[in-house]
Amino acid sequence: MSSATIFPAIMCGGSGTRLWPLSRALFPKQFLPLVNETSMLQDTMQRLPKGCASSVFICNEEHRFLLAEQVRNLTDEPQTILLEPEGRNTAPAIALAAINALEQNDEALLLVLAADHVIENQQAFHQAITTATKVAEQGKLVTFGIVPTHAETGYGYIKQGQEQALGSYKVAEFVEKPNETLAQEYLDSGQYLWNSGMFLFKASRYLEELAKFRPDILQACQKSMTQVSQDLDFLRPNKAAFLACPSESIDYAVMEKTADAEVVPLDAGWNDVGSYSALWDVCQQDDNKNVVKGDILAHSTTNSYLHSQNKLIATVGVDNLVVIDTPDAVLVANKDKVQDVKKIVEQLKADNRPESSLHREVYRPWGKYDSIDMGERFQVKRITVKPGAKLSVQMHHHRAEHWIIVSGTAKVTIDDNTVLLSENQSTFIPIGAVHALENPGKLPLEMIEVQSGSYLGEDDIVRFEDKYGRA
Repeated sequence: MSSATIFPAIMCGGSGTRLWPLSRALFPKQFLPLVNETSMLQDTMQRLPKGCASSVFICNEEHRFLLAEQVRNLTDEPQTILLEPEGRNTAPAIALAAINALEQNDEALLLVLAADHVIENQQAFHQAITTATKVAEQGKLVTFGIVPTHAETGYGYIKQGQEQALGSYKVAEFVEKPNETLAQEYLDSGQYLWNSGMFLFKASRYLEELAKFRPDILQACQKSMTQVSQDLDFLRPNKAAFLACPSESIDYAVMEKTADAEVVPLDAGWNDVGSYSALWDVCQQDDNKNVVKGDILAHSTTNSYLHSQNKLIATVGVDNLVVIDTPDAVLVANKDKVQDVKKIVEQLKADNRPESSLHREVYRPWGKYDSIDMGERFQVKRITVKPGAKLSVQMHHHRAEHWIIVSGTAKVTIDDNTVLLSENQSTFIPIGAVHALENPGKLPLEMIEVQSGSYLGEDDIVRFEDKYGRA
């Protein structure tokens, strides 16, 4: 590797709607173990070349605790988590990361990666980064172009121009997603690469080009970063300043305009896992070309992706299907039509159904809960509280709660009374009582909560105090 310090900037946005019901708005695909035992985000972290500086993660408000926990589960090294006040596309997000990197090293090279890509050949990936590093040190803005394996209509393309001395190519042009005929022409010509959305350049050079072509974006990002605040593990750019920033992709804002764009070809088994057919491609298949995950019985079944989180899935005499079972939803789709799964998500959103954004099991900074039963005036949850964690001091206007401890120790405060409860003990929280729950022990606290009342929505919470800074 070069002597220059590489600062990985890992983009953690995106909702992965085509992978519903596994991926949902509040727990999207980058945080799921879809290909390996670790999540796609953790896979991205683990394939970074040795010698990189600590990463900066660009994330939104809703996913911050999820991200922080997955990062902590992988490394004790301090990392930077930048919280975008609101999504403004990639040009501003990368500008925030570049400004942050330059505060640490004025020669910083920024390696921009997505948190949700699969790259099978790590050695080829590292070799491409080595090549790109040498090019970036000469002031070029490098993008990685994927060597195409078929005529794909779902990606943008990069046309290669003249080959350069260090093994990169001038970018002749960026082209939009083509139709099938054009995609085949691109493939046959051998001159086109898929646009991966990964980049490597000096942080300072990116900001120089942004100043030249989109000074409005740069000024808003600089202003927001001069008023940044630290919140637990997170850096919060100034919200008002950032919301004044236009929304624009790095391709439109800089890469299509700069005279210094170069592309390094990457042939490393790359896949952006944008659909179930793509996931079927990258996962291990059995002799019948089925991918099976979970409790599956497949008879006379071929070319299918079968994934159960909850129940036994049995298939007989089917081909080319996607069947997904989660605790609260089942998807059955033709594998050739999986791009249209997003239409289901759009309908769920239009109907204001929680399945568009929430799983039945919901993660919180203190642990998680699973809504195991629900009726007109009651709801039952299984709650897990991590050791040392505490739920907010809160009250409810419309519901009472019964808590039954299954395992571990609970420190329970109801109004002015605090008690310790252990296995098989219970308590009752009346409507309007100010209460808090804490796990003072070394083991996870498992409990059952039975809610009863006229309204059981999650928005019936008045928080008085919260160690995680939630409103």
